[in-house]
This record gives sequence, structure tokens and C-alpha cells, in this order.
Amino acid sequence: MAFFLETLIGGLMAGMLYSLVALGFVLIYKASGVFNFAQGAMVLFAALAMARFAEWIPEWTGIDNAIVANLAAFVIAGGCMFVVAWLIERLVLRHLVNQEGATLLMATLGIAYFLEGLGQTLFGSDIYKIDIGMPKDPIFMLDSIFPGGVLVNKEDVIAAAIAAALVIILSVFFQKTSTGRALRAVADDHQAAQSIGIPLNRIWVIVWCVAGVVALVAGMIWGSKLGVQFSLTTVALRALPVVILGGLTSVPGAIIGGLIIGVGEKLSEVYLGPFVGGGIEIWFAYVLALVFLLFRPQGLFGEKIIDRV
Repeated sequence: MAFFLETLIGGLMAGMLYSLVALGFVLIYKASGVFNFAQGAMVLFAALAMARFAEWIPEWTGIDNAIVANLAAFVIAGGCMFVVAWLIERLVLRHLVNQEGATLLMATLGIAYFLEGLGQTLFGSDIYKIDIGMPKDPIFMLDSIFPGGVLVNKEDVIAAAIAAALVIILSVFFQKTSTGRALRAVADDHQAAQSIGIPLNRIWVIVWCVAGVVALVAGMIWGSKLGVQFSLTTVALRALPVVILGGLTSVPGAIIGGLIIGVGEKLSEVYLGPFVGGGIEIWFAYVLALVFLLFRPQGLFGEKIIDRV
């Protein structure tokens, strides 16, 4: 039972991180109705910015305090993501208002390749580390109930708590604020939103800025766990089944989908892997997403679209 709980908790922790990356997809889709293939590149660019500024700030200022340096690097990297969001709206999205979804999709592909190249040019292509002080030592919980206790990684717990807090903040933002309601209106119909006075350009800047902050937090956490390298862009691919499962328009769906994928990957690898030779964790999420595409393409919490002719 203790081993099962360890696997379950590990899956929940991984699922929260998947949810964090999936949120970026959901945010952009809710505001523009397009799937943002640049989300992985945004995670990489934000992580590179924070890692490199955390190295450069002590050299430039002589600050020896790692906490201060990391905080300053986070703020500067956040500012970089705001600038990136503003440039994307000004140079790309503003000229594609009311265009077909395929056109916007191709635009995000171009943005993805541009950000990858720009990140390599500005910050280098080596493997960098982000040390934000999260403890990496495991702890034993529930030792009074299970002999030896349940092994839990402290870093995973803290990362999951950060992801959960950000998810809650964004959920409240979308449901309770006028800007959040304007974002939902823009996602439903660009022209109708403009006709009632909602500034489409400003809304797109806001949502890309929020998605940039989400990418920064995701990049910070994943960079702390895996190191900052160009393979971080593949983290976004691991989040694709999450948005398919939860629904492209649902913030709660991104959370539930991430938890289901995370737990399913861990449990299937541990309990089914020995019977099929392992490797289930690699493809489990995509097979589950395929099943949902066949039987419920809008996802668990997505809106079913019915076209009448």
C-alpha cells in the first residue's frame, strides 16, 4: 500500500506540472481560438532568460545573495516575456485579426522557431541550471501508519504547490474579473467582441503576457528539475494530451487532465510495464488522448460545438 501511495503521489506531482504547461495552451486558445504551438518555445526562452540572468546579475552587481539574484532574474525574465508578448501582438497578431484559424496556427509555428533561435542567440545553447533553493532531499511521510513511511520528494511537493497556487489564481482571474470575462468573449467571437467595445489588441497582449508568466514559472520549475536545455521544448508535447483530455477551453480541465495523465503514466509504468517490457510512460498519454479524440473530441470539460446548416 505504501508503494502504491508513493506512485500515486508522484503521479499527482508530475500531473500538476503538466497542468502548468497545459495552461499556456488553454490561455491562448481561450483568447484567440488558435492552438499555440509556440508554448514550448516560450517555456524554453523564459527558462533560458532566468538561468542566464541569475548568472549575470552577481557578475554585474557583485551581489552574493543567491535569493536576491534569483528574484531579480525572475523579475527581469518576466519583463522579457512581457516584451515578447507585446512584440508578438504588435508585429504578428495585429495583422491577422479575423483570419482563419489555420493562418494563426502557422503564425504560432513561426513564433516558436523564432523564439528558439533568438534564445540560442541571446543566451547560448549550453545546458544551464536554475537553483531556486528548492530542497531535493526526499522525506518520509505517514511513517506511523505504514512501516518505513511513504517516500516523497520535497522538490516535487513545492513545485506542485506553486503550480496549484498559480492555477487557482488564474481560475479566479477568468471567472471573477472583467478582463477575464472579456477574454472569454473574445474567444467566442472576435467581431462581436469588437462591436461591443472590447479592445481586441489589448486583450491579446494581456493573454500573451499571462501565458508568458505561466511559461516562466513552468520553465523555472522544469529547469530546476531537469536543467535548462533545448529539450525543454518537448515538455510542451507532453502537455498536448492534457489539453485534449481536459478540453482546450477549460482551465479546470487542464488541471484535471494533468492529474489524470500524471497518475496514469506512473501507475501504468509501475504495474503494467513489467508485463509489456516497459516504456508505457512514454506513450500512455497519447493513446489516452487518441481514445478521447475518437469518443469525446471536446475533452472532459470542453464545450461541444454544434454547427447547424
